[in-house]
Formats: sequence, structure tokens, C-alpha cells
Amino acid sequence: MKDYFLNLKSIHPKCLINIIQSEKLPKDCETWEFTNEIKPIDLYCYLHTKYGPPNGIQNFLRADDSDNLIHWEWALTSVDGLILIQGHNFRSEIHLIRQHRNNSVTLDDFVSQIKSDIGSQGREISELKKHLEKWTQFVNPFSRINKAVDIHFKKLNELDLNTQKDKVQHPTSVDEFATYQERWIATSEKYAYAVGLTFGLRSMLPVLAESFINLILFVLCRSDIKNNERLFNNTVRQQIDIRVQSLHINCNGFDSAIDYSSKECKDFHTLMNERNDLLHGNIEVNKLSTGEIYFNNRVPLFMQYEDFWDKSIGVSLQSVKLETIHKDKEKIDTFIEYILEKLNPDVRKHIEIIMETGQLGFNNKNKRIGVLLPEHMVDFRGMVKKP
Repeated sequence: MKDYFLNLKSIHPKCLINIIQSEKLPKDCETWEFTNEIKPIDLYCYLHTKYGPPNGIQNFLRADDSDNLIHWEWALTSVDGLILIQGHNFRSEIHLIRQHRNNSVTLDDFVSQIKSDIGSQGREISELKKHLEKWTQFVNPFSRINKAVDIHFKKLNELDLNTQKDKVQHPTSVDEFATYQERWIATSEKYAYAVGLTFGLRSMLPVLAESFINLILFVLCRSDIKNNERLFNNTVRQQIDIRVQSLHINCNGFDSAIDYSSKECKDFHTLMNERNDLLHGNIEVNKLSTGEIYFNNRVPLFMQYEDFWDKSIGVSLQSVKLETIHKDKEKIDTFIEYILEKLNPDVRKHIEIIMETGQLGFNNKNKRIGVLLPEHMVDFRGMVKKP
């Protein structure tokens, strides 16, 4: 049976429909699954060049997009019955219908025989691939950062911070002193986690807005700039304020210019500067100040007394400005909304779809950007309950 799968015949869709409608389709069926033993694109091109375009019923049931359970199907016949070959999201499937069980053919036979025969279709396969669109999938930085920001806020909110209720007071009795260390450690760990989350958010929020600006440039940049590598690199590497103010000049789709003196832009610029100080460890005493103290020679004279909380946890919270982090997120959202409002409504809809897509596609040949696959990848299997 070494040539069993090399002597298959294509069946016309009408004949296949007649078989189904006449209820003559045998119930005896066996299903094989495999992944990359034969690369999906190689299997598709091989079947296409040998048997013509996909002719299975599933091709007529699929939607004309990439959001399908089954993307392609060939219906072929052997001396024993029907063979359906399908391309799914996560695997290829072969459905053998009728008396194949009585033969000794296996999935390994199918793989080895097809692999051995692919070379016979080499020229035709190469010619077919020339007509296929080649896209490079890449991670959308804006979507990735946005999801990370959402997770950080979710974790921060779950801590249910309340400094008035959580504050561990100095012990004033024997009973309070007995549990003081345990309560202090638990509270310190909780707020250390909160400070870490807030530090991350304060670092990411301006980057979220900057990645949005870069996404706008990548998608909407004028073709004469995008097609000139040096010119495009110069455009995207400008200072952020220049990039923002030049969007309507360098990009298609803007109905009006960006006013960088607007409150939305000013708030964004302030957050960007604060982020730079935070990440680069810039030492600006006024911005890092946690209070003042006097000395008479080596004698400290406090402006006011503070407890352990104020000197430790309180300083950490102040350093990352925990109390304003939610308002700062609102400022970033408002800035992004301000830019979107400057776009043509149809262009805005397109950009909003791209913003929400985790993986995008880039066609290097024509410089197109696209949403290649749905965010929700689905799968299914037909299960037969054993008696």
C-alpha cells in the first residue's frame, strides 16, 4: 500500500452533495490528526497543485475571512471510499469514510507518501506560492502594554488599600506589643507589593501613550515617508513632543492638527517627564523631598514627630505617588482620546480595531498592515461515546 495515498481522485462537489443528500454516506469513519509532520502550507499547496482548488463541503460553509473552525477541505476518493483532508487552526485532520479500516494504511503511511510525492509537484508548488500573500505576524506593543497596565491596576485594586484602616499604630499595651511584629510584617509586605505595582504603572503609563503615537505613525504614515527607510526612521525617532505635533503632517487621516498646548497634551508631557526621572534615577531634590529637619551641631530637631509607618511605608507611598495613580491613568486615556478625535471617523474606527488586536500582520511587499486572525482562536473535536 506504499502508493495508496498517491492514487486518489478528486470528487466534484455536486457528486459529494448528492451522496450526502441521498443518505448514502457510510457511517464507518476514522479520523487522523497531525500537526507539523507536514507543514500546513506545504500540504495545502501540494493538494492544490495536484487536485485543483479545495472542493470539500466545508469550503462552502466557511465565512470569507480567517475566523473559521475549518479553513480548507479537499474531498478525495480511493478504492475504499471517501477521504476528507482538512486544515484547522491547530492541526490538520484526515477523515477516512467507508472500508479503510479493513486496510493496513496508517497516518504514518499518509505522511511518508505525501512527503515523497511533494517533490513531483515542486515547480507547480513554487509557482503557486508566488501568488500567495506573505505576511509577517508581530506583537502589537500598544496592546501588550495596555494589557499589562490593566493587570497591574487589577492587582492593585484587589489589595483594597486603606491607609487609615491598615496603618499599624505603635503598641501602647503588652497585648498590642505581642502581635505588633506580626501585624507590621504582614502590612509591610502588602504595601511593598502595592509600591511595586505603582512603580510599574508609573513607568508604563507614559509608555502606553507613546506606543499609541508610534502605532499611529506606523499605520497612517504617508507612503512617501514610510517607503524611505531613513526618512521613516528619522520620523519615529524624533522627540515625543515633535512626533505628536507632526502627526497631521506625517500621517494620513487627520482632520485637524494637534494642539500641544492643550491640557491633554500638557498632562501627558508632565507624566512623561516624571517617568524619565523615575527610570533614569534622576536626582532632583525638590521632586524627591520627603520632609525637612534641622540640626544644632549633631542634635536633630524634628519639624514634627512621625512614627514607623510615616518613616517607612509612608515614604515609599509618597515616592511613587500612589494616591494619584488612578487619576494619571485617566490623563493618559484622555490624551489618547484627544488624538483619536483628530482623526477622520472612518480612519478612527480602523485604528481602534488595530489598537485592540494583540498580533498584527505586516506585508513587506506593499507595506500594508492588517488584522490577520481573530483574537479568539477556537477549536473543536467530534467525540464518539463508547458503548
